[in-house]
Amino acid sequence: MQQKILSSPIGKIESIGPAYSHRLSKLNIYTLEDLLYHFPNRYDILGHVSKLNSLNIGDKVSVEASIWQIKNIRTKYGKLLTFATINDETSSIECVWFNQPYLTKSLKPGTKIGLSGKVGNFNNKPTLISPDYEYIHPGRKPIHTSGIVPIYPETKGVSSKWLRNKLRSLLDRQDFLDYEFLPDQLLKKNRLPKWYKSLCDIHFPTNSKSEKIARERFAFEELFLLQLSAQKRKNEWNESKGATPLTTDQEDIIDFISNLPFELTKAQNRVLKEIITDLNKDKPMNRLLQGDVGSGKTVVAAIASYIAVRNGSQVVLMAPTEILANQHYKTLLTLLKPYGINIGLWTATKKSKGEYNIYVGTHALITSKEFPKNTGLIIVDEQHKFGVEQRAQLRSRGVSSHFLTMSATPIPRTMALTLYGDLDLSIIDELPIGRKEIKTYVVPKQKRNKAYDFIKEQILKGKQIFIICPLIDPSETLASVRSAKEEWKKLDNEIFPDVNVGLLHGRMKSKEKDDVLNKFKAGKSSILVSTPIVEVGIDVPNASVMMIEASERFGLAQLHQIRGRVGRGESQSYCFLFTESENKDITNRLKLMEKSQLGLQLAELDLKMRGPGQLYGTAQHGLPSLKVADFRDTKLIYRVRDEAIKILDNDPLLKSSPRLREKMLKNIVTPD
Repeated sequence: MQQKILSSPIGKIESIGPAYSHRLSKLNIYTLEDLLYHFPNRYDILGHVSKLNSLNIGDKVSVEASIWQIKNIRTKYGKLLTFATINDETSSIECVWFNQPYLTKSLKPGTKIGLSGKVGNFNNKPTLISPDYEYIHPGRKPIHTSGIVPIYPETKGVSSKWLRNKLRSLLDRQDFLDYEFLPDQLLKKNRLPKWYKSLCDIHFPTNSKSEKIARERFAFEELFLLQLSAQKRKNEWNESKGATPLTTDQEDIIDFISNLPFELTKAQNRVLKEIITDLNKDKPMNRLLQGDVGSGKTVVAAIASYIAVRNGSQVVLMAPTEILANQHYKTLLTLLKPYGINIGLWTATKKSKGEYNIYVGTHALITSKEFPKNTGLIIVDEQHKFGVEQRAQLRSRGVSSHFLTMSATPIPRTMALTLYGDLDLSIIDELPIGRKEIKTYVVPKQKRNKAYDFIKEQILKGKQIFIICPLIDPSETLASVRSAKEEWKKLDNEIFPDVNVGLLHGRMKSKEKDDVLNKFKAGKSSILVSTPIVEVGIDVPNASVMMIEASERFGLAQLHQIRGRVGRGESQSYCFLFTESENKDITNRLKLMEKSQLGLQLAELDLKMRGPGQLYGTAQHGLPSLKVADFRDTKLIYRVRDEAIKILDNDPLLKSSPRLREKMLKNIVTPD
């Protein structure tokens, strides 16, 4: 019953209504539970209430006093001031507010109020200048003007003060006093407080210790629900049968691999063995293959596809974009067509007709009538854009295939364990044999012209250049950060006037993007100025230089993926990380790119240095963030994982914990 109350639409909560409901939606608050879980992102420590006779100019204070008098005064310069005299029986002091004449209607003489603010020198006497205030009610503790005051993420029309009032009112009603969904034994074992107490302590802590313990509770809860849902899915997957075992003829596979135009790396051979072992079972494979751009994931996928086709099964390979789908299609054609394997392409602009061994397309293929019924293997590129719901959708249609999902996003192990705990993990952690490292340099502003000279030399040699800018248009608040449109004009007109310079960004129509890319691929433009949209799926072997503007604005993992767009050919390639920052910490972080060519290593380093929030840029990858927990908390992640596994081992259906089951089913959080 209480869970139903928590699920109540926010607009139906007393004194909220449609207007506030619309504003709160901008903070992703749609239900009462969402509001209760809208936690403070920081606190103002205002301390204890001071007496008026102890105040000094310059002090930041909290006081409680009665209003003696209040009035509005207009100065000779036209400014409107509101003056109030307050007294707490030890002394009196004046308060002043600017351009708030309505205060004389709400703050009446004789009213007791709490105030917080700074004591300044106004009209040559100590004065509280523009203090925050609240009414003092008998038996109710102030929440705005003393003690530890929570500050929340806000939006227009929803202030921290409004949120404090609403949350205090909701918690005072104690409607959820007995609500708890984590088992008592789990709470005791991990020394965690009850749910209601934790809510009160995270929103209105009495001290820093109570706030810290409350956050520990919600961090544990957040990770536990993620792990519980992931482990439950994994158990259900492990128990399922019905996949066609795709047996392997060793001599046939050895012959296929020996005829490849390159030698497989040790890492490719290792993950291939893991995949082949899975394919031989009647339990559907559910494996995530992670590896850098250019590490050879598609070759491994091609070998797995070859095995499936040799077993009489069809294969579906899906990618998030048409560009990436086309790239996979061409690679598979090169590798598999000589063996008589037919491959079809399904995208918005091209739909092959007929029956094929392998179907390559975008993620839209899962809802298409063309989806083959005899599918034995499904390969999905970029796992975080295709997750739990899509796999469930396929299985509801009777598709019980082996799943191989791939990602070029270097996800640190703790993140992978949390977000993809239901998948078995394979990692390609080395580059193909003979591939040259991309020489990488951090370029300060005084060396910019030398970098341009080097680019001119590369263009004279017939090479092509990527130039990446973090913004599409110039920004008033980020005036020093170069935008793609602005930089394109400058490069085209001033710096490289004799060179064809292209422009690519996310607001262009699909046809415009394709035209720009095709022109660049064909060598008709020598420089492509772009936003990070080039990060995935653009393969131009002739490109030898990647130049990234305002590189400090990107995470190392994202910089590494952008860098991976060059170095695709035989020539030596280069990456220039431009920065105008003179902060040593920023420069040292960027210099890690000079030392490492492994994305996973860089992602791990960036996670430790900057935290998950800035790891991949602004929602660039669709990877979710955690509200309270931290992906860097390795000990907690492993502890929570073990607890989730134990609970499900003892009670797979969570019959002994109906509230936990209800909470888990309602709050299954997928990487999508």
